[in-house]
Amino acid sequence: MVAVQHEQGARDRILNAARDLCTANGFHQSAMAELAAAAQVSVGQIYRLFKGKEDIIEAIVACDSRDREAIMMDLQARLQAGEIGIERTFELLLLEVMDDPHEALSFDILAEASRNERVGGTIADMCVHLRKFLGDFACVANPALSGEALKSAEEIILACLFGLGHRSLSAPTISAERTAKQAASMIVAALRAMD
Repeated sequence: MVAVQHEQGARDRILNAARDLCTANGFHQSAMAELAAAAQVSVGQIYRLFKGKEDIIEAIVACDSRDREAIMMDLQARLQAGEIGIERTFELLLLEVMDDPHEALSFDILAEASRNERVGGTIADMCVHLRKFLGDFACVANPALSGEALKSAEEIILACLFGLGHRSLSAPTISAERTAKQAASMIVAALRAMD
């Protein structure tokens, strides 16, 4: 049991160090020796836990996917309990994606996903789960949504999440809070206008 906990602790340290190192230097520019030093493990231990960098990236995506799903479940529970309304739900979701200290790493991950089928599949699986929540949220804003209109709404909202998650490159002129509030209002207005 202690060995399993030790291994999980090392795995977590490696993933956290990889996030930081790859954000600063880029995925392919980060050496395993640098990663080992940052994670306070040996290079051998990295290779015992991961086959290579691609496996590390896939593990980061899987971990981030679980975190996103937990956030969505929390927002859904708060919405269903009446603690927050649908506009606030979207606002909090948008703030969550805009508050990513590893935004630069996500560009490397997306590039890797286009080259690496496994990483691409992990991202696609994450999007399948996200679409389910986004569809549920869309139906709260407009209960009449179904079929192609609902699928379109899911895609547009997902595109907003991806785009706003990478907004730093566009040199934004308003705060993340104001952007999230305005974008949530626009999303809900658009959903309500759909038939």
